[in-house]
Amino acid sequence: MTTTSHMNGHVTESDAGGSGGGESNQEEPQQWHREMAVDCPGDLGARTLPVRRSAQLERIRQHQEDLRRRREEEGRNRQELDLNASIRLKKLSQNPKVGIDNPTFDPIEGPVGPMGLPPNLGAPTLLELEELLMSLKQVQHCLSDTQSQEDVELVLQLVQKTDFQKAFNIHNAVAQHMNRPSPPFPHTDRAQGLAQEVQSIVHNSQHKEGLELNTLLSSPHVQAVLLAHDCVAEQEMQMEPLTPDDHCETLTQWGGETVKIVCIEKARDIPLGATVRNDMDSVIISRIVKGGAAERSGLLHEGDEVLEINGVEIRGKDVNEVFDILADMHGNLTFILIPSPQTKPPPIKETVVHVKAHFDYDPSDDPYVPCRELGLCFQKGDILHIISQDDPNWWQAYRDGDEDNQPLAGLVPGKSFQQQREAMKQTIEEDKEPEKSGKLWCAKKNKKKRKKLLYNSKQNDDYDNEEILTYEEMALYHQPANRKRPIALIGPPNCGQNELRQRLLSSEPDRFGGAVPHTTRNRRDVEVSGRDYHFVSRQAFDMDATAGKFIESGEFEKNLYGTSTDSVRQLINTGKICLLCLHTQSLKILRNSDLKPYIIFIAPPSQERLRALLAKESKNPKPEELRDIIEKAREMEQNFGHLFDAAIVNTDQDKAYQELLRLINKLDTEPQWVPSSWLR
Repeated sequence: MTTTSHMNGHVTESDAGGSGGGESNQEEPQQWHREMAVDCPGDLGARTLPVRRSAQLERIRQHQEDLRRRREEEGRNRQELDLNASIRLKKLSQNPKVGIDNPTFDPIEGPVGPMGLPPNLGAPTLLELEELLMSLKQVQHCLSDTQSQEDVELVLQLVQKTDFQKAFNIHNAVAQHMNRPSPPFPHTDRAQGLAQEVQSIVHNSQHKEGLELNTLLSSPHVQAVLLAHDCVAEQEMQMEPLTPDDHCETLTQWGGETVKIVCIEKARDIPLGATVRNDMDSVIISRIVKGGAAERSGLLHEGDEVLEINGVEIRGKDVNEVFDILADMHGNLTFILIPSPQTKPPPIKETVVHVKAHFDYDPSDDPYVPCRELGLCFQKGDILHIISQDDPNWWQAYRDGDEDNQPLAGLVPGKSFQQQREAMKQTIEEDKEPEKSGKLWCAKKNKKKRKKLLYNSKQNDDYDNEEILTYEEMALYHQPANRKRPIALIGPPNCGQNELRQRLLSSEPDRFGGAVPHTTRNRRDVEVSGRDYHFVSRQAFDMDATAGKFIESGEFEKNLYGTSTDSVRQLINTGKICLLCLHTQSLKILRNSDLKPYIIFIAPPSQERLRALLAKESKNPKPEELRDIIEKAREMEQNFGHLFDAAIVNTDQDKAYQELLRLINKLDTEPQWVPSSWLR
């Protein structure tokens, strides 16, 4: 189970002001609920609440007190009986010859059940008339007084009457029927299919038994019986019978209230997976977490009030106390609950959504997370499997690759909520910026008025959704053998991406290639159009640029140069891998095409290591130039890192080359996560 400081993602201007470090709100701060995951580790802050008993709880406590007194009285009565019985047993033990031996109570042979009794002691005992008559005659011979012998004689006469014997036979028949086990639970609902498999096996059989079996199974009557069996079995198997170890639920009246008694089996290695919060003196189940025993049982629901757990009273306790109570509880847990007044439709099996995180998230630094113990930490570029969006503000998710090590789903901020608070942070930062001196008052007339309204991704167009990075929906993609993904190398100048590209092109020319660029300059004598360049007019170049056909373009010595998507596509159609070295501004055009690029960021090493690498190339950069390279790399990663598929720190050219080859080879053997929009 779980506990939370629960704002449930609702952000107000006062929230933003508090988190942004602005002026304090003069209004009285709102008292937020806190959920707690009672079986999740974490440092939980102490919090006390006033305990106020309701009339309902007092009635329940009074009912419990009555039951306790009644049990104590029954215990005293049993103790008196036990004492009397013990006195009688002592007297009997002093005179063991008192009484007679009854052959019916001979020592039990064979298996015995609990307390030394036979396993079917509770079943009716079936006797034949001859056995009954023989037993009565043996008893009659053992009796010494005349009155007892006459009494047994009357019983013998009764047993020998026809009416008694008929009634005795009816009793035996009823008892035998009641002792018969219930109809067996069906093992399969495809008896027809099994019969057809048997027919196909014995169809060509030369044995007489096989031919007879084939004829029997082919008869219309047997086919009808098998069809009826499958129809009944299908319905029976949909309601699998409960065993003593299964979860169970019972509704009953307790203290004048309708309560729900729920039994859940909780193993030590499986968390309960439910969060609770305080509502006055009540303890309410606030959230059911995927992967826990509560979610698997389907018996605990959001809004249920917890009264007792394994006989321990819960109502009136703080969620931290509930944490301590349930910390060491395992095995069978019995909950007494007041069902939620809000009835919800049965849960629909949700489709898992896979997203790539475009921001870093640490729940320990998030004051809004409803349950810090369940917060899921992730970094930019991580793949998250979103398994529940019941709460639009706080999704439940697993990190890709951590499903086996993460017993419970974690909480991550929902997309709209994350956009909302990031937009609010931007507004706060803008409000905190001091007005620049020297501005004329008349210059403010054309300035767009800042809006301090809450950000709504559907209604407010003042913010560009793409500027507020949250999540991108992803899907697995395995590149076809005849259509390789282009490899785009990104990095600041002097980080080695051009050298790595040239090394790949020269080492494996049959596998790698470069797209033929377009240019407006005149063709030289040694150049071939379509091999060295696509030579076009400036007008044609401008038209293609306006149509968005160039991944990137620029001007050099009054001539235009550019790499088009068509050129990349032509190389891919030959079966080669296209190698590109691009600026970060070109990534958006490349990703919006149908080329499905694989983008690798070539990052610089430390400043000293970078100096040594450039020295090998006879370069002697100044310290400020080295700092500029590292700062440029940091800015590229910060602004465009969410678009990178992989990163290589170029500490050594040979190691970087081998790592680059490994990443490229992996595209042929393993599926990769790509934006799901690419596959639509």
